[in-house]
Amino acid sequence: MKNQSMGKRPAHKLSLAVQYASAAQNLPTRAQLRHWVKIALRHDAVMTLRIVDEAEGRELNKKYRGKDYATNVLTFVYDDAESLCGDVVICAPVLEREAAAQHKDMLAHYAHLTIHATLHLQGYEHENDIDAAKMEALETGLMLKLRFPDPYQTARIANERP
Repeated sequence: MKNQSMGKRPAHKLSLAVQYASAAQNLPTRAQLRHWVKIALRHDAVMTLRIVDEAEGRELNKKYRGKDYATNVLTFVYDDAESLCGDVVICAPVLEREAAAQHKDMLAHYAHLTIHATLHLQGYEHENDIDAAKMEALETGLMLKLRFPDPYQTARIANERP
């Protein structure tokens, strides 16, 4: 009860398996990944987070989304489970290229994509402007709470008109 009386929400239970299937260097630690997932959780969850290389990322994206390229992150939700359950796959080479192209710190980009995928696992989407704005605002708030920069700041600056 102490947490509730101080205005903090109780921590949600998380069963997290982390799998490193990538030769990439400087990957986040299990503790970092767990912290980023937990900060975005609004429910108890059972989750596997797998960091892969490009070949596996491409194969999974082609098999499950019909797209023949590796994408930065994939989220698989298992609706038939009694609790929130799913898998997240982050493709390290794609993430690294994005971070370099967008002039982002790689660890911050890992944190952002981990949070993004965790929100997808919980049903958040960005298929329309309203849902995208809600999801981006939540992601930005969580990133700032972690003391990382707004992950959408560069896109917002690029879209501003004089």
